[in-house]
Amino acid sequence: MSQTRDYELVYIISPESSEQEVADLHTQIEQIVQRFSGTIEKSENWGRRKLAYEIGHHREGTYVVETIRGTGELMKEIDRRLRVLDSIIRHLVVRVDEDLRVAERHRGARKATQARRRLARGLPPEPEAGERRGDRDTDDEDDRIEGVEVQR
Repeated sequence: MSQTRDYELVYIISPESSEQEVADLHTQIEQIVQRFSGTIEKSENWGRRKLAYEIGHHREGTYVVETIRGTGELMKEIDRRLRVLDSIIRHLVVRVDEDLRVAERHRGARKATQARRRLARGLPPEPEAGERRGDRDTDDEDDRIEGVEVQR
């Protein structure tokens, strides 16, 4: 049995395609996802945009981004289907769950390091509300440097 993971699917549809064809393609992908017991977490139609470079005589296309939770078999089937459709200029499937896990691990390590350093200086592990960057209160005495007032 395959593991359920998070994937991001980006595909570019030919500019000659109508809004109805874009909706039909989204419906096809939804049906494939349902058949493989997956879920579409988020779907965004970015609309018609200019391409970075010409792809098969196309200078622009309709971008669609979908976040899908499912198995590797599901993504293989979607990839196979998108390859044979002429209306799809390009598509890309990226597994994003590992990236999110790594980012969370780095965030936790950064917080632990900050807490350890603060304790070594005799401060509480978590910064208080006024201690964070950008939370500084403005006092007249703080704005003067050797008798010269600093303009903000």
